[in-house]
This record gives sequence, C-alpha cells and structure tokens, in this order.
Amino acid sequence: MSLRNAFQSNKFQAAFFLLLVLLLSICCFCSGESSVASDIPQKNASAGVEESVSGTVSEDGSKENNEASDAGQGTPDARLSWGTQFMESVYGIGNAFKNIPTKIGDIQETWGDPQLATGKRLEQTVNSLFDAIVGIMFAILFFEIPIVVGNAKAPLILVTLVLGGIFFTLRWLFINVRMFGHCINVIRGKYDRPDDQGEITHFQALTSALSATVGLGNIAGVALAISTGGPGAVFWMWVIAFFGMSLKFTSCSFAQLYRRIKPDGSVLGGPMVYLEEGFRDRFPRLKAVGKFLGGMFACFTVMAAFGGGNMFQGNQTYSILNGLVFSQMNPGPMADFLQTNGNWFIGIVMAALVGMVIIGGIRRIGEVTSKLVPLMCSFYCICCLVIILRNVTDIPEMFQSIFQSAFHPEAMYGGMIGVLLTGARRAAFSNEAGLGSAAIAHAAAKTDEPVREGIVAMIGPFIDTIIVCTMTALAILITKAHLDPGGGGELKGIGITASAFATLATWVPLLLCVAVFVFAYSSMISWSYYGERAVEYLVGSRGVMPYRCVYVLVVVAGPVLSLSSVVDFSDMMLLSMAFPNIIGMILLSGLLSGEVSSYISRLRSGEIRPYQ
Repeated sequence: MSLRNAFQSNKFQAAFFLLLVLLLSICCFCSGESSVASDIPQKNASAGVEESVSGTVSEDGSKENNEASDAGQGTPDARLSWGTQFMESVYGIGNAFKNIPTKIGDIQETWGDPQLATGKRLEQTVNSLFDAIVGIMFAILFFEIPIVVGNAKAPLILVTLVLGGIFFTLRWLFINVRMFGHCINVIRGKYDRPDDQGEITHFQALTSALSATVGLGNIAGVALAISTGGPGAVFWMWVIAFFGMSLKFTSCSFAQLYRRIKPDGSVLGGPMVYLEEGFRDRFPRLKAVGKFLGGMFACFTVMAAFGGGNMFQGNQTYSILNGLVFSQMNPGPMADFLQTNGNWFIGIVMAALVGMVIIGGIRRIGEVTSKLVPLMCSFYCICCLVIILRNVTDIPEMFQSIFQSAFHPEAMYGGMIGVLLTGARRAAFSNEAGLGSAAIAHAAAKTDEPVREGIVAMIGPFIDTIIVCTMTALAILITKAHLDPGGGGELKGIGITASAFATLATWVPLLLCVAVFVFAYSSMISWSYYGERAVEYLVGSRGVMPYRCVYVLVVVAGPVLSLSSVVDFSDMMLLSMAFPNIIGMILLSGLLSGEVSSYISRLRSGEIRPYQ
C-alpha cells in the first residue's frame, strides 16, 4: 500500500481516532512525572479573571516563573498528584456557583448608592451578572484535565483542536503545502464560472470569512498572547495556524459538499448541515448523533456570534477610543458626555451601522467585505512594516526571543505546555481554524467543486495568523510595548498595540483607532451572518429577523461590559464550536477522501482547466 493510500484509508482514520481517545485518556488518568512548576494562565472561575500564576515578563519579553528555580530542584510542593489537580478543577465549578450571592450583593449595593448615575448603575449591574454567568460557564465548558507533564492542565477542547489539525494534515498528505499555488490561482478568479450555483464568488467568500477573522484578534489577541505567555506564544500560534489550514480546508470542503440551496438561490450550509447529513449518509443508524452534533454546533455558533463576533469587537473599539481620544479631549460638555457615557454612545453608533448592512444578507455583506478587507489589511500591514523596518537590525533578536521563549529550558514540560496552550487559544480566536465558522460563508460560494472551495479557504489561517499576526507580534516585540505598564489596565490588549504604533508618531495611534473601528465593524457584519444561518438551521427562516434585532441590541452591550468577561465568554463560545465540528469531521472524513483524490488527479491531468 502506498503512503498516500495508507494515510487516506479508513484503517488510518480509525487508528488515529483511537489514538486521539487514548491520548485524552492518558491526560485524564496519568499523573505528571516532571517536577517543573507550570506557568500556564490559571482561571479564577469565581471572578472571571485570567491570571498568570507566579509569572512575570522578563526584560527580553519572555515569561519567567518566579518559582522556577525551586521547582527545577524537585521540591515536593511543585509536584501535584493527578487527583489534586483534578479536584482543583472540580472545586472551580463549586466556587463559580458560590460567587452568585456575592454578585447579587454587589448589585444591591450598586443600586443603593445614591451618588451613582443611572447609566453607571446599569453598567455595573450588567457586568456583575455577566461575570457570574461567565464564571460558571468557563468552569464547566473549559473543565481542565491534568497533562502528563508537570502541573499543566489543558481544556479538553484545546487538546481536540491541536490533535484535529495534525490528523487532517496527515490525512490529506499536507494539502496545505501541495495546493498552495493552485489556491492563489483560484482566488485570482481564474476558475470562476458565473453560472455555478451559489451567492458569491470565491474571492468574496474568502473576504467575508477573513473579515470575521482578520480583526481585533490580530491586534488585541496577539498582544494578549504575548503579555500572557511571552513571545513564545507567537511560535505556537504559527504552528496551530499551519495545521489549522488543513482543518479549514476540510470544513469548507464539507460545507460545499453538503449545502442546501433554496428555491430563491440562497444557501444554508456549514457544520450544522454537514454533520447532520454526513452522519445520515455514512452512519445511517447514528443519524440522531449527527442531528445532535449539528444542533450543538448551531447553539454554540449563535452564542459565539454574540461574544467574539459582536461584544468583543465593540468592547475593544471603545477601549482604544476612550484611552486615546475621549480621555484626551479638552474639558467641556462633549468631553464630559463621552468620558461618562462614551461606551453607550459607541455601542449605539456601531449598532446602527451594523443594522444597515446585515439586513441585506450575505450578498450585501460580500460586497462590503470584498472592499473593506483588502484595504484594512493593507493599511494595517503597512503601518506594522514601517515600525519593523525602522528597527530592522532588531529583527533577528526578536525571532530569537520567540523561539527561545517557546523552548526555554525553564519553560519546558509544564511551562512549555502553558505557552503552547496560550498560543493555541489566541490562534483559535484569531483564525478560527477548526471552529467551522468560516465554512458557513464558504458554503455560499459559486462553484461546482467542493474541494476547490476548501483549497480557497485554507489560505485564511496563513493570511490571518502567519502574516498579519506576525506583523503585530514583531511590531510589539521590537518596540517592547508589552513591557510598558501604560499598555495594561483598561487598554490591555488593544492598548499594547497602540503603544507600539505610537513609536512612529504621537498621532499614529489615532489612525489605529480608525483601523480598529473598521476591523470591528467588518467582523460584526460577517459574524451576524454566521449566527443567522445557525438560527435558521435551528428554528427556520422565521427566526432570522428576531435574531438580527437581538444581534443589533447586543452590539450596544459590548462596550459596556468588562474586558476580562468579554474575552473569556468569547473564547468559550468560539472554542466550544470546535469540539462537535472536529470530532464529527474525523468520523466523516471518509466521505471527503474520494472527492479530494478525484479533484487533485483531474487537476494534474489537465481535465480541470482555468475558465478565464
């Protein structure tokens, strides 16, 4: 049997799935042998705040563990048994529920304070309720299991995401490398045929998907990854993006293979559809499982649209506007109003702009994003390039710090796992590979070749993470903006990147404000479509208009909520989408194997030719 046939056989599929289960079982039942203390971010579920345990950022930007020397000597306190680590996660759930009475007391105290304005009372009430809900959801959905190295623990969802990317990269024999050149030709329109079924072109599908990924995850997400996990997190973002290209290829190919084209020409597609119909075709007796996984994915998608695709965008937009514009205004009625109620004002303005576009559906969204995405990516990358080129002699040192931090001796085992998980979490938020969200947009592309759309889609993580995120990371590391205390607090995340831009000129961060607004706006309108398709799958077309109204109202809430709660909620919903999607795709991959082999062989034989 050839290497190709070995990787694409059902035996390999079954073997890898069993290996996945085995590795997850080892994670659950094996205690760590290493005595190196973990440096991963720990979750205070009761407060909804992410902290780095005993971690500081060194002068060169790498994470250091304040107890590394003691841990490296194998002190008894550094070794925690599997049972102790497991019970810590269990106690986290209990603490999250215990936090509810405290939050209720905070709300009562807020409304009992006569000195607070009504707007501030509403803001603090919404934050208290949201913090309590996020704490409970995080403790349950991100239940952490001990890993066999050190004291590190990993959410089961992240383990699935990483192993899923490796599986499909091997399954399709590194199609993310082999078909890269063909991908460029398809995006250039050489294979576009107007009479194919669908609603938008290959390029519009890609830009619609990119508008939901190339955004604040690249600006704020990279900054958060570096500040939390050090420069080494960037390396693991690259690794996850490389394997994520195969994940995105698979999900978008499936989305084209199983899509529902309605009489009016509109398309309903994505993981919720191919999970249901794929199980019905491949495992007829388990069609109820496919229906369940599809429904689970759709529910997570709606919540992710409200979180990462909506509230996070508005939250970070207001954060940078407040820090760089509103707070710097000369005293006066307008300044007082914006400094006091600017969050509500920004929320209402963005809600109005989003509502104007999403009413038109995917065709209108595709028209807008095909113009916005290339412009905003070019502008942002040019700014980062100017910063990098002004410090070109420091580039080797920056890459050295990235690799050293990723594989630092003091960060090996538990610490390295922590940095890897930080990079994986932020990469998933940035490029959404494996989550299945982009497949909803690519399902609407005009093509009669499902694999071709998957090949178009796989370049998304490359553009998003390997290019744009690297630009951000180098700009931050070269300017050492992540070490500036001014980048923390309210402006943590987006403010770190703003500090890097400020090294060009004091007015350049104002241009970043414009870019942030456009990034956020484009992400909001694309994610509104994702949630809309999920709602239609769950309750039918009658639920679309109510969903759009609620979505617009949620835009207003984004700037009002606290950053930590919004980030945690967004991460939870986004990463939760990956679990039913990846497990389902692994089981259904045999359905796509023949399509992949056929397309590549016809392309190489010349049977498939450019139309233009």
